[in-house]
Amino acid sequence: MTTHRVLTILGCALTAVLATAWSTAAPPAQPAVRPARSAVPPAQPARPTAATTVRTHDGLVRGAAHDGYRTFEGIPYAAPPVGRLRWAPPHRATPWSGVRDATRPASACPQPAGEVPGGSIDEDCLHLNITTPAGAAPAHPRPVIVWLHGGGFTTGAGSSYDAHRMATRGDVVVVTVNYRLGALGFLAHSGLPGSGTFGLADQQAALRWVRAEIGAFGGDAHHVTLAGESAGGYSVCAQLASPAAAGLFGRAIIESGPCTGRPDRPFAPSSVPLSTARDAGADLAKKVGCGSAHHPMACLRRVHVSRLLAAQDTDQQPAYAPPLLPNDPAAAITVGRFHRVPALIGNNHDEGNGWAAGIIQAGQPVTHDSWPDVAATFFPSPGQAKAIVREYPVHRTDGGPVFGAVIGDANFACPTARTESLLAAQVPVWGYEFADEHAPQLTPGTPPFPLGAPHASELPYLFDLGGRPRDLTAAQRRLADTMIDYWTGFARTADPNGPSLPHWTRQSVLSLAPDHIVLTRTAQSRHHCTFWDAIG
Repeated sequence: MTTHRVLTILGCALTAVLATAWSTAAPPAQPAVRPARSAVPPAQPARPTAATTVRTHDGLVRGAAHDGYRTFEGIPYAAPPVGRLRWAPPHRATPWSGVRDATRPASACPQPAGEVPGGSIDEDCLHLNITTPAGAAPAHPRPVIVWLHGGGFTTGAGSSYDAHRMATRGDVVVVTVNYRLGALGFLAHSGLPGSGTFGLADQQAALRWVRAEIGAFGGDAHHVTLAGESAGGYSVCAQLASPAAAGLFGRAIIESGPCTGRPDRPFAPSSVPLSTARDAGADLAKKVGCGSAHHPMACLRRVHVSRLLAAQDTDQQPAYAPPLLPNDPAAAITVGRFHRVPALIGNNHDEGNGWAAGIIQAGQPVTHDSWPDVAATFFPSPGQAKAIVREYPVHRTDGGPVFGAVIGDANFACPTARTESLLAAQVPVWGYEFADEHAPQLTPGTPPFPLGAPHASELPYLFDLGGRPRDLTAAQRRLADTMIDYWTGFARTADPNGPSLPHWTRQSVLSLAPDHIVLTRTAQSRHHCTFWDAIG
C-alpha cells in the first residue's frame, strides 16, 4: 500500500472521528444502538396522551413531550433493507396496528465503532426523528428542515443531532434521517440497478415520507429545506443534481460539503464514476468470497454485515451515471443543470486543522525540512508540491497550521467559493464562513497546535450533539442563537435576514464569530483560490 493511500485512509478515518466524536459520551438512557427488532412492533398496552400521539398513514406513533417541544424518534420511512432488499431501492414500510413507541431512537445504520458506541450491524435502520415546537399543529404548519448527517458516507446517525433549540427558537419542524452507509449504501456491481446510489435513494424516500406525513406533525410539506454537513452537505449537492429529487425540497443548506469536491482532494466528499465504483465493488466481492460466485449478488446478500464492514474501503462516495445521479454534481452544477432552489452555503475558517493535527499525531511531522515531502504525498501531480510549498511556506513552528490551511483551502474553502459562484448564477445564494477561533473542541486530548474553527466545529452551535448540552460561553451562545435565527429564517422565507440580525447580503460572505459578525468581500480573496484554480 502506498504512503499516499495510507495517509488518505488516515484522513478519511479522521473525517469520521472529528465529525462524530461527540457521541461517544451520549447518555445511556438514549442508546444509539439497540438490538434488532421487528419491523412491525406489537401494540403498546399503555394509553398515550393525545398531546404526544400522531396518526401517520402507516399507523399511530407515540412521541415524548418536553418543555416547549415534542420528539418522535425511530419512525420507519422505508422497509428494512434486508434479504432481497439489500442493495435494492427503498420500499414502503409495513403498516402496524396499535401504537408504535417513538420515544427513543432506533438503530443506526451498519457502521464501524465511532459515533455509535460499538458500531452497528442492524440493517433495520431506515428511520427518521422529528422535533416539533410544542404549538406545532396541522392548522398552523411550520417550515420543515430535513437534516442529513455527515461522517464520510461511512458513519453517523440522525439521532446524534438533538434539534430542540433549532425547533423552539426558530419555530420550525426538524427531521433528522438515517440512510444506508458504506458498502451497504454505495456498493456498485455490474447488473445491479441503482449501483452506487442506494444511500441517496434512501434520502429521497425520507423526503417523500416528509411530503406525505409531516403535516400531521405540524410541518408544512410545501416549505421543506434540505440541509446537511460534510457528507450530508454533499448529499444536498447530489440531490440538487438528481432528476428524481425534483419537487422534494424548496431550499438547500450546504455546510462544509462543497458540490465541486474531487476524488483527488480526498478530505472533502465527492462522487466517483460508476466504472470506478464497480471496480471497488468487484474488489469487495473478492474479499468476502463472492468474486467467483455464479450469482455474485445472491452471494453478497448472504454475507454477514460484520464481514462486509470489515472488507469495505474506509472512504466511500456515491457513484454517478445511474439514473438517480446521471452526472457528477460538480459537472451538473457547472453547466447549470440543477434544481433551481435558493441556497445557503459555507465552510469553516480552519477546516483542515483537525486532519493536519491527526496526521502529525500519527507520526508525520510537518517541519521546514519535511514539508516538501508531505506536500508531494498529498499532491503528487508534477509541479504541484513545489508550487504549494512556495505559496504556503513552513517556518519554524507553524507546520501544523500551514498544512491545515492547505487541506482547508484545497478541499473546502475554494471549492465552496466556486460552488457558491456557480449556484449564484442561477439562484439566490447566501454565503458564510464560521470563524470562531475558540470553538469547542470536538475530540478528546490536546492537539499539537490550536485548531481554531475546524471541520464540524459549527455543529454545536446548531444542535446539542449526542444528547449532551452545548458547552458554550455566553458570547458563543449568542452566536448560536444568531446562527439558528439565520438558518431558520432562510428556511421560512429563503432570506436569512431578520429585524434584529446583522444584515447579510448576497454579494458578500458573512463571517460568523462571537460578537464579531461581519461581511467580508469574498471567501475567494481570503483563501488563495486563484492559486488553486491555477494549479488545477
